[in-house]
Amino acid sequence: MNCYCGSLIPYSNCCEKAHKNRAEAKTAEQLMRSRYSAFVLANGDYLMDSHHDSTRPTQEKKAIVKWAKSVEWIKLEVLETYKGIVSDTEGTVTFNAYFYENGKVDIIHEKSAFVKENGNWFYLGLSN
Repeated sequence: MNCYCGSLIPYSNCCEKAHKNRAEAKTAEQLMRSRYSAFVLANGDYLMDSHHDSTRPTQEKKAIVKWAKSVEWIKLEVLETYKGIVSDTEGTVTFNAYFYENGKVDIIHEKSAFVKENGNWFYLGLSN
């Protein structure tokens, strides 16, 4: 089965690697894709672990997991990546995440900010 993130490779060779060892997400885009797959799988532990501690919504973990399970995830569309490569320490990824909820298709459109600390990428939140 191809990965949930939309790559044309199996989940076991893609986002599952990051889900088992976050250091496997070598770029901001890889982390963003692995976070999308974690939403599809309602993997709250990974979503919290990959969220920078300065902006991590720890009190909302149960609500996030409940919502992630309540929708049907359709696809991820990466629109733009700025910086965020292996040699960078920050970057942004703009994407659309499509899902089906309450009888209609909806879209999360976001420009996400990422930072790399101690060799690991973290999601910071919305970018300006």
